[in-house]
Formats: sequence, structure tokens, C-alpha cells
Amino acid sequence: MTRALLIVDVQNDYFPGGALELTGMIEAADNCRRLLQHFRWARAPVVHVRHQAPAELGALVVHTSGAQIHASLRPTAGEAVIAKTSPNAFRGTWLHPLLSRAGIAELVICGAMTQTCIDSTARAAFDLGYAVTVAADACAARGLRWNGVQFPAAQVQAVILAALQTPFAQLPSTAELIAESSRRAANA
Repeated sequence: MTRALLIVDVQNDYFPGGALELTGMIEAADNCRRLLQHFRWARAPVVHVRHQAPAELGALVVHTSGAQIHASLRPTAGEAVIAKTSPNAFRGTWLHPLLSRAGIAELVICGAMTQTCIDSTARAAFDLGYAVTVAADACAARGLRWNGVQFPAAQVQAVILAALQTPFAQLPSTAELIAESSRRAANA
């Protein structure tokens, strides 16, 4: 089964000092970087996704430094970069045709935000027939408030990931995913 890494929205505005800082973004990005290094080493396909928002939203605004992919995960030649304007990376983009042409059947997804772009992209990938893996410790969330109740980021992260688990996605850690991928390569 051909597998690709999909790095979603690891952009400057989500890091400390950014317009939409996420809890645990530094740690999540470090795990995304470990996955990226592993996929590059294995010469496996990598796709970067970057959200582009209009100025009135105040974060991830197109043509600003906050919307740029973080320096630790910059794409290299041969790695596709998909620009999107909605949480679902497949909606209105060329992601699905790109993956289909490359014969990709399985996606490993990491990045931000867990409760929006990771969730909607993983569910859309499942609906399109991909086998989906979300690297659970390579995603970051933000706290939410609803109906007068504050939900801390760790709780949001846990609930969204719990809702994604089978049938939608497998949820290994970065270390488990790299070990499993290495075993696959050794047995191929």
C-alpha cells in the first residue's frame, strides 16, 4: 500500500507569539519534523498543506509571515504544497487528484488544528477511501469555550482524537509510527 505524509497547516501563526497560538504546537511540530525526516529518508511522498485566510480573520492571512510554513518543516523540491481556504484539505483543492495520480492509498496526517483541519481532513480522507493514520502526538489543539464552559486544549485534543479513532483513523504516536514504518520497509 503506497503511503504519503500529509503535513497540515504547520504555520507560524500557530506558534508562540503568533496570531492564533496553539497549546503544544512546538512539541507537535517537532514530531511532524521527525515524521518528515523519516518519510524523506524512505523516499516516500510528502505533501504540505497551508491554510490561506482573508485579512478579516486576523490569522493565517495570505501573504503574511504568519501564514508561512514554519521553518522547521519547509518543503523541499519535489514536495507538493497545497493551498486551502477551508478546514478540509480536499475541499476545493487538487489534493485528491494529486494523491490518486501517485497511487496513494494510505495517508499519515499530522499538524494543526486538531479540532478543525486535522479532524475534517482525516474524515474526508476516510470518505474518499484512504486508509488514514493520524500521528496523535504530532497534532496541536486550542482550548474552546461553549455554552459558558471552558474546555482546555488537552481536553479538546483528547476528545477529537477519541472521536477519530476507528473507524476513521488509526492513532499511533510518532515513535510507534516510525517503528512500524521501519518494520514495513525491512519486510518489503
